[in-house]
Amino acid sequence: MEQNLYIKNKKAYFEYHILDKYTAGIKLLGTEIKSIREGKANVNDAFCTFIGNQLYVRNLHISEYSMGSFYNHEAKRDRILLLNKKELKKLQTRGEEKGLTIVPLALFISERGFAKLEIGLAQGKKTFDKRETMKERDTKIEMDRAMKR
Repeated sequence: MEQNLYIKNKKAYFEYHILDKYTAGIKLLGTEIKSIREGKANVNDAFCTFIGNQLYVRNLHISEYSMGSFYNHEAKRDRILLLNKKELKKLQTRGEEKGLTIVPLALFISERGFAKLEIGLAQGKKTFDKRETMKERDTKIEMDRAMKR
C-alpha cells in the first residue's frame, strides 16, 4: 500500500492566503479509493461548498478505475466531506464572511489507509500579492543555485 501519496493543490497556495487548515475525511466509493491509491486524482479545480448542513467538495477529479467494470464511478461527482459538527459550524459561519472561501489544499492517504482531504479557509490574493509571491520564489531559487556552487 502506498503510504506517501500526497496530491497537492499548488494553485490554491498561489491564489489564496490560507488562514486555517482542517483535515477532513471523504465519503468515497470502492473504485474511487482504488483510483486514488494509484495516484489518479486532480485537486486543482476543486472547491468546497455547503449544501444544507453538509460540506461537499465539487470538481474533484478522480479518474475511473482501470480494472473496474460497470460499477465504476463518475469522475467529477460531488463528494461529502466528513468533519465534526463543531468544525462544520465554524467553517459555515466563517465561510459566509465576505472574501473568505473554503478550498481543498491536498489529498492524501492516512496511516490507516483512509483518503483524507486537507482543506483551508482562505482569502483571495490581489495581483500585487501574486507578483510578490513570484518574486520570493525566484529569489529562493537563485539563492539555492548560489549555495550549490
